[in-house]
Amino acid sequence: MVAEQLLPNGVTDERVLEAMSTIPREEFLSGRLRRYAYENRALAIDCGQTISQPLVVALMTQALRPQPGDIALEIGTGSGYQAAVLSRLCSKVVTLEREPALAEHASETLMRLGFDNVEVAVADGSQGWPASAPYDIILVACAAPDLPAALVEELAPGGRLVIPLGHGEDDYQDLRIYQRHEGELSSRSLFAVRFVPLRTG
Repeated sequence: MVAEQLLPNGVTDERVLEAMSTIPREEFLSGRLRRYAYENRALAIDCGQTISQPLVVALMTQALRPQPGDIALEIGTGSGYQAAVLSRLCSKVVTLEREPALAEHASETLMRLGFDNVEVAVADGSQGWPASAPYDIILVACAAPDLPAALVEELAPGGRLVIPLGHGEDDYQDLRIYQRHEGELSSRSLFAVRFVPLRTG
């Protein structure tokens, strides 16, 4: 996966490469899907959600430039794999999932594999998680029509936020990286992606 998918496609951050080379991706999938764990494609999981393809996980993570002391917020836990990657690169990860069954399964998997700096919560991701704010990095693993105001409010000075913006899961979305600097929020486009939608409530 690292040699054939990540390195040839612009993933150069050694810490990201190390994390993804050591985390057993198959452990975040059910038995029938484990054989496809290292293929470079998104895979369906329960509750109509997906686990992102490895290259997208790596590029989104790299764009955030995670540091060892960072506190991270993830929106859309899904299988828990992206949270596991972040946990190896940050001091603490809070990950939010609106589907209780997914949150419970991800929490059990992360605990079983020893990712003890990850907190999984059932919540509306569009509202963020004020209890542990502010966050140095925020990764949104579902597409929103607009940048949720609550997430901007929870971003620390110098913080970075990556999110797919667009309407409908049948169309490609614009993956954008935002950074807060001296009270201002700047952004740039990264590449086109296709994520399941961010559902509120």
